[in-house]
Amino acid sequence: MRTSSTRRTGEGRRRTAVAAAAGLTACAALLTGCGDGGSDEAGGDGKITLRVGTFGSFGYDDKTGAKLYAEYEKAHPNIKIVESNVADGQKYWDTLKLRLSRNSGLADIQALEVGYIAEATGPAMAGKWVDLSKSGGADLDAFLDWKVEQATTADGKVIGLGTDIGPMAICYNKDLFAKAKLPTDRAAVGALWQGDWAKFLETGKTYQKNAPAGTSFHDSASGLFNAVISSEPVQYADTKGELDYENSPGVKKAWETAVAAAQGGITAKLRQFDEKGTWNAAFKNSTFATVACPSWMTGIIKDQAGAANQGKWDIAAPPVAGNWGGAFLGVPKSGKHVKEAAELAAWLTAPAQHAKVFGVNGNIPSTKHTLTSAVVQEATLPYFGETPVGKIYSDAAAGITPAPISRWDGQVKTFITDNGILDIEQRGTDPAKAWENVRKLIEDKIEQ
Repeated sequence: MRTSSTRRTGEGRRRTAVAAAAGLTACAALLTGCGDGGSDEAGGDGKITLRVGTFGSFGYDDKTGAKLYAEYEKAHPNIKIVESNVADGQKYWDTLKLRLSRNSGLADIQALEVGYIAEATGPAMAGKWVDLSKSGGADLDAFLDWKVEQATTADGKVIGLGTDIGPMAICYNKDLFAKAKLPTDRAAVGALWQGDWAKFLETGKTYQKNAPAGTSFHDSASGLFNAVISSEPVQYADTKGELDYENSPGVKKAWETAVAAAQGGITAKLRQFDEKGTWNAAFKNSTFATVACPSWMTGIIKDQAGAANQGKWDIAAPPVAGNWGGAFLGVPKSGKHVKEAAELAAWLTAPAQHAKVFGVNGNIPSTKHTLTSAVVQEATLPYFGETPVGKIYSDAAAGITPAPISRWDGQVKTFITDNGILDIEQRGTDPAKAWENVRKLIEDKIEQ
């Protein structure tokens, strides 16, 4: 996912100050509708309608995804599935929290981004979710152990089933690299910045010297922040899972790298997942040459760059390996069809479905044997030609050691990127002032 969202994480966007307004005015678009419970019976045909709330690109849908909904409906004639999807993961989460507090307006299944999973499993929310270790029939042993642990409450309930994880790479536009007189072979490209994000910035400066008119090396300094922080063993939380971003060497490194990119003129100054679609349009118009590329990002590139750019994008190893994003499916207790929803969530996240989604969308599975299967190991994605996508991302996934997560990670990340780095990048705000603004926002908006 993509994660997403944040994946997708990384996919979290927008500030908490608008959370209540977002939930009240946009719940139909963001989740499922504002009626009690969210699910209903479809017409007079007796079918059960199961509503699925997602963000980013999960790859389940029947249009551009793996057509999992159609497959499930065929095997379960009494079920109709309706997905509500949005790009903005932060707005999605803000609205979901509001709906959870009211036990109304929720989808039967709600996606959860990893940056918010610690909050979802915390004391204020843990009781809102069905325990999927006891309902739905999911095989928890099939998942990566750490993925299950992330979604487990203090009293042992499992509130989410893993969809994907977000091993990192760098996706690059081969045409733009060639025009900027940079190598296009993925091994040679990876060698340009191997082992050091500072080398990535230097490559950006080299690109800009010969950049095709109207293009930039990288899409977003905020996206770069998320990539760098994902490669750090210490992120927003300390070893006890308590928020400690001000003392984090990972946050410091990611901030300094992103600021250097913003001030160095190598980014397109875009806000990822923006509601106006400016970032999406930039993919289609080839206005930037690289994007930090967790596995779930490949689906976004495919959808947004479009058929005209098929074969123009490739994937190289990142400067430092990391994991950006990943998500879960949870089932709110307040739904009208909890049993059926839990069964659908278990089916969507089973190894066989993970493999199907990966084959179409590139989302790296969070189930053990799927990761090592030939289906993943030998996979290519049609959009990326003969690029060994499966090998690249499964190798990266093998080295993932998740950093501790606090309940506020997703929110803090949004403040840093949207209220700090974006201000530097788009408005020229002094970095020291931007950091102070972030610190005050966190102090004001987050109860610690």
